[in-house]
Formats: sequence, C-alpha cells, structure tokens
Amino acid sequence: MRARLVDIARHLGGELVGADAEVDRIGSLETADERTIGFVSGARYAGRISSTRAGCLIVSPAQRDAAAARGAAIVCADPYLAFARLTQWWAGRLRAMHEPGVHPSAIVEPGAVIDAQAVVGALAFVGTGAHIEAGASVGPQCHVGAGAVVGPSTALGPRALLAAGCRIGARGIVHSGAVIGADGFGFAPVGDGSGRWEKIEQLGGVAIGDDVEVGANTCIDRGALEDTRIGDGVKIDNLVQIAHNVSIGDHTALAGCVGVAGSARIGKRCTFGGAAMILGHLEIVDDVHVTAGTLVSRSIRQSGTYSGSFPFDDNASWEKNAATLRQLHALRERVRALERKP
Repeated sequence: MRARLVDIARHLGGELVGADAEVDRIGSLETADERTIGFVSGARYAGRISSTRAGCLIVSPAQRDAAAARGAAIVCADPYLAFARLTQWWAGRLRAMHEPGVHPSAIVEPGAVIDAQAVVGALAFVGTGAHIEAGASVGPQCHVGAGAVVGPSTALGPRALLAAGCRIGARGIVHSGAVIGADGFGFAPVGDGSGRWEKIEQLGGVAIGDDVEVGANTCIDRGALEDTRIGDGVKIDNLVQIAHNVSIGDHTALAGCVGVAGSARIGKRCTFGGAAMILGHLEIVDDVHVTAGTLVSRSIRQSGTYSGSFPFDDNASWEKNAATLRQLHALRERVRALERKP
C-alpha cells in the first residue's frame, strides 16, 4: 500500500513540514528507508532524528526544527498517539474486507438473529437466541452460545468462544482462543472426610462494555449468581485470568499473565503490569497502577503506584518476616539514631 504524506497529515490533524511524497510502510527508525514513515516520541529518542533514513517522521512541536532539517515531517502534539491512529488508518486500508453473510459451513441454530451486515465465518457456531449485530464479525470456528450477544462492529477472532448468555458491546476485539463465560471456580467441600468437592453451578454471565479488547487465550469466567463485569474501553492482554464475579472499571488495562481472583472490584483507569496478582474480594479504587509481578493481597483505597514481591516460605515464617519488613524503615531510623549517640 502507498499513501501520500499530505493525506496522512490530514488524517492525523498534524502539520506537514517539507515536501509531499509517498510512503509504503510504517517502520522503526532503525530499519527505515526513504519509503518509510516513522515516529519519535520523547526526548530520549531525539538523537535518532538525524541518523534515521526514514522518508518522514512524526514528531512533537519541540522536535519540529530538527526533523525539518533532515527532510519531511508531520508535527503532532502527541506523536505516540498519532502513531497509534496511523496504524489503525493503515490497517483499515490494507486489510481485506469480508463480505457480509454467513459461510455455508457455519451452523446457525433456529432463533438466532444475525444482522444482514454481519459476517459469520467458516465452521462457526451460533446458538439459538444469539444476536450478531450490524458490522460484527464472528471468525472461523468461533462459538457463540445460546442467547449471547455480539455488539455492533465487534470482531471475534478464529476459535474464540462467547458462551451462552454472555454479551460484549460495540467495537470490541476478542482474539483467538479467548474464552468468555467458562464456569467460575466454585466448589463446596463435602465435609465428610472424603476430601470430595461439590460443584457450585455458575448461574451468572459475563457483561462486557464497548471498545474492549481481549487478548489471545485469555479467560473471563461467568459469575456464580451475578454477572462478571468488564467496563468500557478495558484492554486485556494475552493469557489473563479473570475469575467469577470480578468487576473491572472503564479504561483499565491488564498486561499478560495477570490473574484476578473472584469477586475483586477494580476501579477505572487502573493499570496492571505483567504477572501481577490480585486476590479475591478486594477493592481497588480508580487510578491505581500496579507494577509487574506485584501481589496485591489487600484492598487499595488510595490512587497511586504500588509495587511489591516477597519470596515464598513456610506460611508462619513468611507472615513474621512480612510483618518485620513493614517496619524496616522505622527500624533503620532507630538504628541510625543509636549510631549517632556518643
């Protein structure tokens, strides 16, 4: 695909500096050539402006003169955001559009409602009472259970599963292998000394808002009695586990391998680094940022950034050490005070 710089600048709402030209790829500064458009975000990368061979750079106003000295540039207030929007525009022009309709090999049960502008791919299954709304795409070998709802312009990747009674809103993306609406982990001990467990049937569903992205092989469990809820604009990476009855607020983002235990309540605009763990029945307020590998073992009631990990041990020893660790700063100050005494 080829695109003119003037068209790109117009789409991004930026200022084109230098001559108009054509580019045919978006690339990194290191691999760029004269047919490539790249971006520079942040002062730490400013030194690469003069060395890259890119035909055009997306830069901030602060880097305008340096970029213009070497060639064409598109000046935007936020180059990284502009880059994100450029990738969407580029992909929309590059990717093949599927014609609306149901593939002959798909199975659609009686009572399912599929909008005339929706796509249902090869070997997909759509259960009775399910709704596939306008512009939605159900990929090959997908499963949409009875009574499930796929909102307008939402895309389910190949082999994604939206179980019975679950729903996702508009403009969502569910990547391959994701399972939305499997049973939550609920079992009652029998109590007769046998060690057996009695299954608690999971009678709720999963309710997902608009503009949500769910990564490959991620699992979002249905609620035990009420729905598991994912708010608008939430972004979930690959291999994330969200247990039953969890509630996640709007525009929160979870990186790969995060685990959220049952009935945790997470606020809006939170972020969780890779492999962070959130224990069950906790409450996390809005605008909390948890770094990678952190175990959240108690509720967080004040916004901010939180970190922490501690090696595992015999539980009794671990609890004693953890209690001591919390007092470490105070103990250090006491030692320093003692050292200052004559």
